[in-house]
Amino acid sequence: MPGIDASANDQRPTTMLKAVRGTRDLLPPETALWNFVEAAVRDVFRAYNFHEIRTPIFEETQLFSRAVGEETDVVSKEMYTWEDRTRAESEKGQSLTLRPENTAGVVRAYIEHKLWDRGLNKLYYIGPQFRRERPQKGRYRQFYQIGAEMLGPATAGSESPARDAEILELLATLLDRLGIENWTLELNSIGCANDRAKYNEALRKALEPVAAKMCADCQRRAVTNPLRVFDCKVPEDQPIIEELPRISQYLDEPCRKHFEQVQEILNAVGVAVHVNDRLVRGLDYYTRTAFEFTHGALGAQNAILGGGRYDGLSEMLGGPSAPGIGFAIGEDRLVLALKENAEAVQPKPDVYIAPLGAGMDREAARLARELRRHDLIAELGDETFRLKKSFEVASKLGARFILIVGENEVKAGAFALKNLESGEQVSVARAELARKIQAGH
Repeated sequence: MPGIDASANDQRPTTMLKAVRGTRDLLPPETALWNFVEAAVRDVFRAYNFHEIRTPIFEETQLFSRAVGEETDVVSKEMYTWEDRTRAESEKGQSLTLRPENTAGVVRAYIEHKLWDRGLNKLYYIGPQFRRERPQKGRYRQFYQIGAEMLGPATAGSESPARDAEILELLATLLDRLGIENWTLELNSIGCANDRAKYNEALRKALEPVAAKMCADCQRRAVTNPLRVFDCKVPEDQPIIEELPRISQYLDEPCRKHFEQVQEILNAVGVAVHVNDRLVRGLDYYTRTAFEFTHGALGAQNAILGGGRYDGLSEMLGGPSAPGIGFAIGEDRLVLALKENAEAVQPKPDVYIAPLGAGMDREAARLARELRRHDLIAELGDETFRLKKSFEVASKLGARFILIVGENEVKAGAFALKNLESGEQVSVARAELARKIQAGH
């Protein structure tokens, strides 16, 4: 009888499966930092009377091509798009796209659900977005954004420069709350549609004699969408870009006044501004106010967040007039700026419960349930552990107390509780355990 080749039945893969390039797993203790950020964000949004909205992570492709702009890098290069196969084979499939940003989806929801009946809408979201980009520090193909949109009928005050200032002051408050120091608010006005048309024409004329000296993308943009030239990061193109006309030269009087009033309010509330008339943002729906918050800890790609006003976006998507302003925070980059604090915000057990001897796992579980009802973080050991091992595990986890649960302690209704920082050990009645541990904070 021939021998059996055991390897023939071995179905194990020859290579290890890993996360797709441009994505990654978020692991403890870093996830504690993400939770810290999101909890702080929700607290700040609550103070400013913003409410959460959750939109689908994929939408019809035309939503983004119409809202974001066909000639933007986001739409022309970076979107994950596919043809939906759920329709009958005789029908043409629907083109769907993983959302590369969330403002378009929020405005689509505003129109679909007639949210203008609510007056001024103050909405925020937290969730993943998707772009086919070259992964680099703080930038991923699946990335996370925290964003907010303030929009509604003009009669609800949505056009007011006070709304712009409120959004910017909220962001300054949030960054301060998170402990991010030395941020810079870069601010500009890119005017209304008429201003943009005049400015685009001036840019086209200025680019005609120099575009051939620029990168391939800029040569294309010079024809299709000159404003996008300012998105260029190629170092050799920067001297040419620096000599181009500035949008501030083409603002009409209402836009100029709007921009001045935004700055006046920010000055009144103590938010410092750096006016940067090269800042245009990368999406076509922006009008008037455009902004970024930058931070030096992030290197060359130093923008933590950005946004702006988009007064015509609702009409562009078939809805009523709904002037609005919003922003998106790159949560990945925000966490990166805070990463040195990751250990500091990682929750540690309040108490490690060490069962000693057969049958004590049951008693330890009962005690853990009682303590957790008092909002204490309790970690359970195992009755097979020696006391020395329990102490080692408790110390490694950073627990503040260790609670000894043995047969004698259970019978007496009092337990040895040791403060692992001070070394103090006391016997505590069962009914007093939660209070004693809480007092040790």
